[in-house]
Amino acid sequence: MKNIKFIVEKHDDGYIAYPLGIQGVVVGEGETSEEALNDAKSALNFHIETFGISVLETESPILDASIVEASF
Repeated sequence: MKNIKFIVEKHDDGYIAYPLGIQGVVVGEGETSEEALNDAKSALNFHIETFGISVLETESPILDASIVEASF
């Protein structure tokens, strides 16, 4: 089992979620953050079934993620 970090974003029309450091595009959406995360996890499972476990084997250079606001 491998732990995967997901980003969950809130938008005007709902939430989207996507994993960090995965080969390929995997996105989930929902009316709540939990729905979006569950949809993204389901999409990632399908992605693994379709393209193989090797999509998880590449070591991601992403150790952590933060949201930072900056003025310019």
